[in-house]
Amino acid sequence: MKKLFTNYNFEFDKNEKKLLATFCKQTIKQTEGDSKFFAESKAFKSILEKLNSKADPVKLTKDERTRLEHQLSENVKFIKKEFSKSGFIKKFLYKSMMKQYDNILNKHFKN
Repeated sequence: MKKLFTNYNFEFDKNEKKLLATFCKQTIKQTEGDSKFFAESKAFKSILEKLNSKADPVKLTKDERTRLEHQLSENVKFIKKEFSKSGFIKKFLYKSMMKQYDNILNKHFKN
């Protein structure tokens, strides 16, 4: 049975908030100049504001949650692809990032 109402409140710990804030800043930096990504940029600015506020839990809209989940999963796919063809030092860095993003996706976004 499909849920009638979905909860978009997330209780991120301090490290998850910091990681997601950095992720949002990077996404904003990449999408800001292009008018095609106006909605994407606007959503991530809103997410960043909510992450930086002291409010707990973080309340996202459906659109923000969907965009964040999609970008995180795409980033994990990219890191996995790059991981296989990288050197030792890059593998060390990618493995840590991949593990952190996977943990956030599995803990908060997978049903």
